[in-house]
Order: sequence, then structure tokens, then C-alpha cells
Amino acid sequence: MNIVQIIPGSGGSFYCGNCLRDSKYVAALRGQGHQVIKIPMYLPIFADERDIKEVPVFYGAVSIYLKQLYPIFRKAPQWVDRLLNSKPLLKLAASMAGSTNAKGLEEMTVSMLLGEDGKQQDELERLVDWMEEHCKPDIVHISNALLLGLAHRIKERLNVPVICSLQDEDVWVDAMKPIYREQIWNLMSEKARHVDLFIGVSHFFSQVMQQRMNLPPEKIRSLYLGVDPEDYEPVPIGSKGRNIGYLSRMCHENGFDLLVDAFVLLKKRSGFGDVKLIITGGSTGADTNYIKQINKKLSREKLNGHTEIIEDFEGIGRKAFFDKVTLVSVPVRNGEAFGMYLLESMASGVPVVQPALGAFPEIVNLCGGGIIYGPNTPEALCNALATLLSEPEKLKNLSLKALEGVKTNFNIHDHAREMVEVYQSCNLK
Repeated sequence: MNIVQIIPGSGGSFYCGNCLRDSKYVAALRGQGHQVIKIPMYLPIFADERDIKEVPVFYGAVSIYLKQLYPIFRKAPQWVDRLLNSKPLLKLAASMAGSTNAKGLEEMTVSMLLGEDGKQQDELERLVDWMEEHCKPDIVHISNALLLGLAHRIKERLNVPVICSLQDEDVWVDAMKPIYREQIWNLMSEKARHVDLFIGVSHFFSQVMQQRMNLPPEKIRSLYLGVDPEDYEPVPIGSKGRNIGYLSRMCHENGFDLLVDAFVLLKKRSGFGDVKLIITGGSTGADTNYIKQINKKLSREKLNGHTEIIEDFEGIGRKAFFDKVTLVSVPVRNGEAFGMYLLESMASGVPVVQPALGAFPEIVNLCGGGIIYGPNTPEALCNALATLLSEPEKLKNLSLKALEGVKTNFNIHDHAREMVEVYQSCNLK
């Protein structure tokens, strides 16, 4: 099949689970002989620069932001657009707060969902023109429901089915000013009629979005995410130090401070003097003050020497992280639709310790490679960490279950085959 995957880029400044999800999925599709073109939106997918060097970034984050605020930019010559969409400027935008935070982007989100009736109509036409000339797809797969404003024009011009994944849209919308939330949910529900099928990344999140978007049951299906077990080289748990890992963007929403507070409590207990906290995942400009406060806390507790930050969270850096940690915890405050770091950790033979929120219980229980705790407080997390770190045999057993569970239930090649079956069924309608 000829497949187009439309992916919002993160700019490479932090660990983006959705970007990683799409990149791994595309690689698996290509491995099965399908032709797949990744089209980045807003920001580049820097980890895959060579893979998409011939594909322009559409809806460049700097350009559309300026056009939304200042109408004069909508009439600017093309060379201005090319400058604003240059990779250095987009990478700078990715490191700043505005491009990755929902707050302040409410009107932009509404405009994007309006599609051809929004202020980015020219960008939409350029995107569809390019797809029509270069792609000729059998199907178009949109990364998330915040991009539903694209669907009508794509179907109208290309006459192909449109599939849309669902993952953590609620996190973005619910962070916005209350006056906009209902309008955005209503727009997403309205634009859903232009999509052939929605794919939720967990049963939990399919139910959430079916309710929030008023989707009929037959228009939504759950398909888990996956990784390729061959991409990971597990190190036996018994050969590592007792190190706790954090793999995600270092921000308040992801509960980075909750893990640090739990670590501080743990270090005050006897028997955990050797335990270290190892951190990777990057951050944006919005997180700078937050991280400074956490560093001050670690300094006050004299724990700087017991923590390590691995700056490189791609490729080699991420492998070095997994080679060092014996368990991973990302205590996201409100849970998540899935959490790619769970699969990456368990595929590396590293058990996970997650709060009983969102899809975490569903994923961890199905795989068997971790434990669930509650409530999501530093005290409860500290107790869970202490219990697991004190039981080396349990850690070892969870590590083995994690490896087997990923191979059995979260293999990206199985996921890709299931998705192709979905594509084919939509093409037959």
C-alpha cells in the first residue's frame, strides 16, 4: 500500500512519545513492503532528518503563529515563509514554551480545526497540493484528532480513506482556558465525520475519546502501540546498581517532581544509600524555572552526587540510560493514554513503577513487567520503590516478564499488520 503518515514534530528538544510511536510504526510498515511517506507538521522530526530530507515541514510553527496574530504575514512573499520555516528557527521554537504548551494557543487550535475555513487555509492547500503531486496515497493516517481540520480537504481532493489515531488529546485541550475547551471538543466532534476510523492506543483511551467526542462505537477501534524487541539489548538486572530511572520530558505534568520527592524520602531511609536517580528526556524553555527549583531541592538535601542526567535521550544516550537503571518510573500526574517509555523500558528488561491512572494499569498488567501503586503521591511512590528495590528476585522476575510481555503483546510488527488490515478494510468500503 501507499500510505501517508502526517506527524506533528517535536523539534527534538525532548522525548516525544507520539513522535517515537509514529517513527517506529512507519519503519515496521516499510519493513513489510509498504511505501510510507512521513509528512512533518509544525516542527521537524530531528531524529529522522535524513529519512525525510525531501519532505518539507508544513504549517511551520513560527510562520503559522505569526500569521495567526498578525494578518500582514499572510500576504508575505514565499521567501519570508522559507526563512521562518528554516530548521534553525524551528529548532529554536521547539526549545521555547509557546510551541509545545497548550496555554496561549487556543485560538490557533480552533483555527486549525476549522480547516479550509481557518486562518491557515493557504497552508492546507499547499499541503494537499504537495500530497497530490508527490504521494498518490491509498490511505492517509493523521497522528491525532487536533489535526482533524485537514481531513475534509484531503478526502475531497485525494478521494482516499482517512484514519486518525487518538492519544492524549485531552491533555492538550483540558490545559486550555475554559472558554475554549467546549468549543474545541465540539469542533473535534463535528470534524470527526470526515474520518473513516479512529484508532485509540488503549482501551482506556478509546473509551475516554468516544465519550469526549461523541463517537459512535463502530467508528473507533483500539490497537496497542508497539516496539521492535530487536532494537533493544537488555542488560541483566543483577549486574546493575540499584538505580531509579526517569525517561520523559522533565516537566510538572509528567510528575518529575513527584519522583524527585519520592527519591528524597527514599534516601532518608536506611538501606538505600547506594541508590541513584538517573534522568533523561530533555525539556523546553517552559520547564527551565521548574527544573531550577528541583535542582535547588536536590542541593539542599545534598543529593546532587546521587543523581545523573543523561543529556542525549536519542539512540546511544537512551541505550546508556537503560544499561544503568534497574527500574523506571514516570509518575504522570493525570495518567496517559499509553506511554511509549513503558514499552521501551520493558523491552530493555527494565521493570516499571507507575501510578494507577490512565492506561498504566491496562498496559502494565497486560505485559506483566512492572507494578502499579496509588495514590500518586511521593509517599506512595517511595513505598513502591523501596519494596521493589528490596526484593532482587522479584525485580529479576519482573524483568523477565517484561521482555516476554513486550514480545507477545506489544510487538510493532504485529501492530503494523493489524493496522494494514484496518487500512484494507477501509479501502473496501
